[in-house]
Amino acid sequence: MLSRFTNTLVAFFNRWMPDTLVVALVLTAITFALGIGLTETGPVEAVAVWGDNLWNLLEFTNQVILIILLGYALAQTPAMQKALRGAASLVTTPSGAYITVTFVSLLSSFFGSEGFGLVVGAIIARIVGIAARERNIPVHYPLLVACAYSGFVIWHQGVFAPIPLTIATPGHFLEGMIGIVPSSETLLTPWNAAVAGLIFLSLPVVMARLRPVDDACRPIPTEALAAEADDGAAANPQLRSPAARVENSRWLNLPIVLAGLVFLYIQLIERGTGLSLNIINFCFLILGVALSRSPLHYLNLVVGAARMAGPFLLQYPLYAGIAGLIAGTGLAQMVVDLFVQISTASTLPITTFVSSAVLNLFVPSGGGQWAIQGPVTMQAAVELGANIPLTAMAVAFGDQWTNLIHPFLAIPVLAITGLRARDIMGYCAIAFLFTGAIFLISLLVLI
Repeated sequence: MLSRFTNTLVAFFNRWMPDTLVVALVLTAITFALGIGLTETGPVEAVAVWGDNLWNLLEFTNQVILIILLGYALAQTPAMQKALRGAASLVTTPSGAYITVTFVSLLSSFFGSEGFGLVVGAIIARIVGIAARERNIPVHYPLLVACAYSGFVIWHQGVFAPIPLTIATPGHFLEGMIGIVPSSETLLTPWNAAVAGLIFLSLPVVMARLRPVDDACRPIPTEALAAEADDGAAANPQLRSPAARVENSRWLNLPIVLAGLVFLYIQLIERGTGLSLNIINFCFLILGVALSRSPLHYLNLVVGAARMAGPFLLQYPLYAGIAGLIAGTGLAQMVVDLFVQISTASTLPITTFVSSAVLNLFVPSGGGQWAIQGPVTMQAAVELGANIPLTAMAVAFGDQWTNLIHPFLAIPVLAITGLRARDIMGYCAIAFLFTGAIFLISLLVLI
């Protein structure tokens, strides 16, 4: 039965899901229609709001692009290739491949910041896919990539979850309403650990159960093997000019590596700041330079990854415009208010979870969504006497849940692995249904 249901979903998404750019354009059109039709916003005003917000995600866009470029370049260095291939060599069965990639993705999403788990999961999926093809292990590459993306479903419960960390920080924008909510009441609770632990233990097994029969497996494309074999190597070794010797010298890498290590010590130890996208990119940069053979070698590795940046540069502004329309026309307020009005103190976490899941389809950014939904939801929690930490985490649960069926945040994974959203979404939909049941049942138990 599971196999038949999975095949139906895979066939549906393969037939009906367009490219991620088309999805962004369709969501933009729907948001315009809803904003104009359901609010008092006129067409000209809606266009003005949309245009004013198109460039609001430029910093985040650049951060994610650098994660892809620097993370992929790091993975292509000879030392990392050897280490990753060594890890992939431990996989000897198809089920082991799916379980390994899902678990690594969950682990890196839980202990890393937004984007880190996506890149790590995609890289390990690519490496395992290559190892499976070389060793004739029948692994279905689209399912393997779906495993890499499915681990992202847990990132709001992990070490760098933005919502619980925000409300635990003195001076946050809702402090006057709800005060400081320590992490001991959100992230560090037994119930959050139980929900995360259940997903850790069960999701890899579920994803492995989705494997098609061996004859239907689609291995990693041969062009990926060729790309992996090219480690960005080098300039013509016959060139002996001073310039060629300098640009191919490993010694030139050392000063920036030493300076980078000193800065990381200052930032992480003396200043006590945590990991952020900027720090992760800095670590990728320093490690990549340290493990490459020369400045020119590292440049070639980054250039080899640059072909993946295009989808971000085009699509992130579109989603920034959608988020601006949702907030500026009052649509977000309408969605949250609708669910709040039908809530009681005991049901507010459930309705918050559902409204957060819906809103995330249009505002796929944890911090951005909290800025829109947080004030209304927390005000309702105060007025109804609901559990404030649980309600805040319900927003986080809903946001991370619908990521699984949203192609926007899958773009890093798709760029690194060379697949399209329609290739993986049928399998991601199974993970979506499974984890949704876990979140809903958990919230029902907790309230």
